[in-house]
Amino acid sequence: MELDIKGYLSIIAQKWWVIIVMVVLCCGSITAYDFFAAQPLYEASTKLIVNSSTRAVGPVRLDSSEISSNIMLINTYKDIIKTPAIMEKVVVSHPEFHRTTKELIDDVKVGASKDSQVMSITIRDYSLDQAVQIVNAISEVFKAEITAIMNVDNVTILSEANASDHADSVSPSLLIKNFIAFVISLIISLGIIFLREYLDDTIKSEEDVTAYLGKPTLALVAKARASEWKENSAYSKKKVGIESVQHGVNHQI
Repeated sequence: MELDIKGYLSIIAQKWWVIIVMVVLCCGSITAYDFFAAQPLYEASTKLIVNSSTRAVGPVRLDSSEISSNIMLINTYKDIIKTPAIMEKVVVSHPEFHRTTKELIDDVKVGASKDSQVMSITIRDYSLDQAVQIVNAISEVFKAEITAIMNVDNVTILSEANASDHADSVSPSLLIKNFIAFVISLIISLGIIFLREYLDDTIKSEEDVTAYLGKPTLALVAKARASEWKENSAYSKKKVGIESVQHGVNHQI
């Protein structure tokens, strides 16, 4: 197992430049896109409460069974909000949003805390002002339509969305984007390196010969650099020249 790990590390060390190139390309592309092309994404939300449909004047005694039924109604209301019955009214009333019914249904998020009568409606958009306007419009239409749909008037808007409360973008930061790009580029580059190594069936070392043939090697041919060849060639020519001179001298003698 240790030899396998050493082999993998050796392969990575030989092809380190592939990793560097891939990381630089991916992270550089993400950074350039974030600076020059990416649009910040904004989120706006409103809060509504589902309470009693009867309005009493003066002190009101809380009924636990009524609170429980209101909490159970929230799941129904969450489904009603994400229906054409509500969203079509929003589209017709606000054509300036340039959204279709399906787009609004897909974009809206409705949530509620456990055992709470409060529910939230959230919308994301590349324009902060439009996100605020859309989510407020959905809340108002839902409050108005729920009376006709359920024959009850038990929804109150606790807080409307305000641009000053949602000024920060919810888009991932450049640091997070670059971290994700780094991880992805690292995985891709390692995949390329190991795939090329797997597909390469050339014999490169004594170990490869033993692994393929199952027999030990009897001799090795040393690898020489071009400079060494030139030096050896020059030395050989010089030696041959000297031997020729000596042979000529001996012949004359």
